[in-house]
Amino acid sequence: MIQQETMLDIADNSGVKSALCIKVLGRGGARKGKTRPTATVGDVVCIAIKKSLPSCQLDDKKVHKCVIIRTKNPVRRIDGSYVRFDSNAAVMIDNEGNPIGTRIFGAVARELREKNYMKIISLASEVV
Repeated sequence: MIQQETMLDIADNSGVKSALCIKVLGRGGARKGKTRPTATVGDVVCIAIKKSLPSCQLDDKKVHKCVIIRTKNPVRRIDGSYVRFDSNAAVMIDNEGNPIGTRIFGAVARELREKNYMKIISLASEVV
């Protein structure tokens, strides 16, 4: 469950290491009794870059978009099982929804397939 002010690890080779969520896109209001809009696996958030490599091509002073690929909060699946990861992670995307990096590190949740992020699924080493 990602909300405003959540720190995210960036799991691709775009040069960004960590980012701060500043806005959850596409969620109009509260969810499950929470007062802030929250994002889960497959949702798009706006981020501000906090830590990056010197060779990063992205501007630190601009707002960027990324899609959530892993969350610490368990995600319930249709069959009744839950999937939970060790960290909150995201992948940087452009305006068309394509990933900026060419590699994705770590596992990726299967829920991205339902949200039509097939390019991210194909770049990932493991789909859980």
